[in-house]
Amino acid sequence: MVDYLANTEINSQRIAAVESCFGASGQPLALPGRVLLGEGVLTKECRKKAKPRIFFLFNDILVYGSIVLNKRKYRSQHIIPLEEVTLETLPETLQAKNRWMIKTAKKSFVVSAASATERQEWISHIEECVRRQLLATGLQPSTEHAAPWIPDKATDICMRCTQTRFSALTRRHHCRKCGFVVCAECSRERFLLPRLSPKPLRVCSLCFRELAAQKRKEDVEEQGLGSPGPSAYLAGAVCGASSGDDDDSDEDREGSGDADWPSRVEFYASGVSWSSFHS
Repeated sequence: MVDYLANTEINSQRIAAVESCFGASGQPLALPGRVLLGEGVLTKECRKKAKPRIFFLFNDILVYGSIVLNKRKYRSQHIIPLEEVTLETLPETLQAKNRWMIKTAKKSFVVSAASATERQEWISHIEECVRRQLLATGLQPSTEHAAPWIPDKATDICMRCTQTRFSALTRRHHCRKCGFVVCAECSRERFLLPRLSPKPLRVCSLCFRELAAQKRKEDVEEQGLGSPGPSAYLAGAVCGASSGDDDDSDEDREGSGDADWPSRVEFYASGVSWSSFHS
C-alpha cells in the first residue's frame, strides 16, 4: 500500500489538503516517500473533558489537531514520529468504550473511536506503520513512556494527601511523572525530566522522593563515594511553592478555538464512519 501510493498525484493532493487545513500555523507535511494512509475524527481525553480531534496517519508520523471547521480548518498541530509510538488497548466500561492509549516518551494520552471496528482499524494500521518504521530505521521499540494525565473530573480530592478538596479557589495540578491530580502543597517540588522538558517540571511529593533517591544512587555509583553530600539528593531538582507558571494548562491551550461540538453521544449518533483509510 505504502509503495503503491508514494509519489502519486492523489497522495500529493491529499497531503496538500491537510497542509491547507492547518494553514500557516502548521508545519509542512510533504516529504519524498511520505504517504497519507488514513484520517478521521477521534475523541481525545483531555485534562478537563474529552474533545473531538482530527487525526492523520502517515507512513512515518501521526498528526493530530483541534477542529475549528471540519474538513476546512484545523489548529494546534501535533506531530508524533511513529517509531516512538506504543499502543495499549483499554478495557471497556459502561461509560467508556472503544478506547486505547497512544504512548510515547514525551506524552501519552487516551483516544476513543466511534465503534469497535474503527478502533481496530486504527490500531491495526498504526501498528503496521510502526513495525515498518522500526524496520526501516533499525530502532528498537520504545520502553519508556510518559504517564497519561488523569482527567480533572476523575477526583475531587488530592490523590496524594487525600485531604485537600478541590474547589474554585483550590486548583488541581498534575504530577509530570505519574500523571496524578494533586494539590499545590503536594506538588511544591520540581525535578528535571529530560525526556519531557529542558526545564524542571512539577512533580508530586512521592515522585520527588523517588526521583531524588534514584538520582542519589546514580551519583554514588558514578562517583564511587559511600556517603554523597546533600546536593546529590537535589541534583536536577528545584523546590518551592507553585507559582502557577508551569505548563498545567497544556490541554486548555491545545483546545483553544475548538468548534462548539455536541456531546460524545450526540457526536457519534449519526452512525456514519468517522474514519477512512486509503488504499
